[in-house]
Amino acid sequence: MHNAVPRMWYRAHGPSTVSTVFDVLIEGGRVVDGTGAPPYPADVGVRDGRIEAVGDLSSGGSRTAAATVAAAGRLVVPGFIDAHVHGDATVLDPGVQLAVLRQGVTTFVLGQDGLSFAPSGPETLRFVTRYFAAINGAHPALDGGPVSVADLLASYDRATALNTVYLVPHGTVRHAASGDPSAMLRLVEQGLEDGAAGLSSGLEYVPGRYGDAAELAALCAPVARAGLPYVTHMRGYEEAAATGMAEARAIAERAGVALHVSHYHGPGERLAGMVDRALAAGLDVTFDSYPYLSGFSILAMVALPRDLDGPGVPGPGPDGRTGDGLGGTPGGAGDGTARPDLDRTVALLHDPAVRRRLARETDPTLWRRAVLAHVPAAEFAWTEGRTLAEAAAEAGRGPADFCADLLIATGLAASCVFAQPPGNDDASMRLLLRHPAHLGGSDAIHIGGHPHPRAFGAFARFLGRHVRELGDWTWQEAVAHLSSGPARRFRLPDRGQIRPGMAADLVVVDPGKVADTADYSRPRVLAEGIDDVLVGGVPVLAGGALTGARPGRPLRPR
Repeated sequence: MHNAVPRMWYRAHGPSTVSTVFDVLIEGGRVVDGTGAPPYPADVGVRDGRIEAVGDLSSGGSRTAAATVAAAGRLVVPGFIDAHVHGDATVLDPGVQLAVLRQGVTTFVLGQDGLSFAPSGPETLRFVTRYFAAINGAHPALDGGPVSVADLLASYDRATALNTVYLVPHGTVRHAASGDPSAMLRLVEQGLEDGAAGLSSGLEYVPGRYGDAAELAALCAPVARAGLPYVTHMRGYEEAAATGMAEARAIAERAGVALHVSHYHGPGERLAGMVDRALAAGLDVTFDSYPYLSGFSILAMVALPRDLDGPGVPGPGPDGRTGDGLGGTPGGAGDGTARPDLDRTVALLHDPAVRRRLARETDPTLWRRAVLAHVPAAEFAWTEGRTLAEAAAEAGRGPADFCADLLIATGLAASCVFAQPPGNDDASMRLLLRHPAHLGGSDAIHIGGHPHPRAFGAFARFLGRHVRELGDWTWQEAVAHLSSGPARRFRLPDRGQIRPGMAADLVVVDPGKVADTADYSRPRVLAEGIDDVLVGGVPVLAGGALTGARPGRPLRPR
């Protein structure tokens, strides 16, 4: 951390480097520049998408600007990079762009949890779009495949107000290659060549859960050579976090790859200790988390026994025997040749014996803890915002039967917000977000009539609650966790700082007013206190409203 106010950049670099005409001049604010320095007074001049000068630019000269942003009483910070967000389709939605720009987010890191649209052929694209319908939605510009990572990145170019970063998703790769190790490796290598910034896994989702540590370590080899991270939704959190972290460490150690753990939550001291031990052992480890105590996922994964959640078609398991999707082998996909069969899952839910299993084996507290978020079936639309127990009682059904009926009606495309176990308390959440290895991630899912409020408030909540109210971070620490840290992790060297030559992703924050206003009862309310945002030097939010500009670029690691 720097304790002294730095010299003004335009002075340090000499007045000859300062243009007399800027495209945009942000004047009168205090800059939090991402170097660790505390806020200091300075103007910021932008030209041709880049920061041209930082200093006293609005007095004592003839400098002019095509547009001026008055920032008196406000902070100017580098645009925030959401290290974990499910905006793979919704990043193209102006309503989503407004919601996240109002939180200061200018870049999405996509391809999370091992499942997204590329690389895929037609069958894989259909599977991913259907299985993750309540998470990512349907990409409006994809025509059925095949879709390469390059194709997907091109679909975002100048089509949205936000920048995008993409991770090669292991589950998508596994489905596309039918688990063949050589084919999977080629897809990962091509994805990185196309511009991906790492590899992600979702080891509680299908088909990613069928991959083991050896498979993932092999796929991480080209990721390690590129200096990029392995990003994992581990095989277990809360009480199972030790098991999940042990596997993640084994993969990182075997491949020599940097490790980033997604939405890390649970007992704070225990989880922080795992990270500290990994760091002490010489591993490069970071993690992201969001400032809430409830999770969000597809209802099938949360409610169904593992062998019912998208079981594979019958096929030989790892011991050579044939699995039936209801017993010992993981959906019959142990050899990697079988693919999840969502229609079979729907068919099984009609079976009274399966429904009895659901009633017997599902945690009975889930019916009270799970609030339905996205229910895309006309006859069940009224359930959004209700717990499963409340909706079932209103329908005069038992919770297990009602859940099965709802999943059948939606084709498994339902989601829910659910309270996490008591071990993930407020003290644990705050302890983890103060950890130096922490990066800000919203885990935002924008689909549905009653989503998790983190989609509309996570980054504003970081600033309003955890900086201004609780003092968990200083303003310069907030920028390290939310902007410069993610830029380093995903190798975006021209983002995350305010200095000449850097890309002009800039956010003007009112430090006294910034706050989330969305809550669990009203999850779609916009944040307050951020009204002006530039992406690539172009104003995309002005006076709290979208300008209609779409300068967002797919960012490739360097």
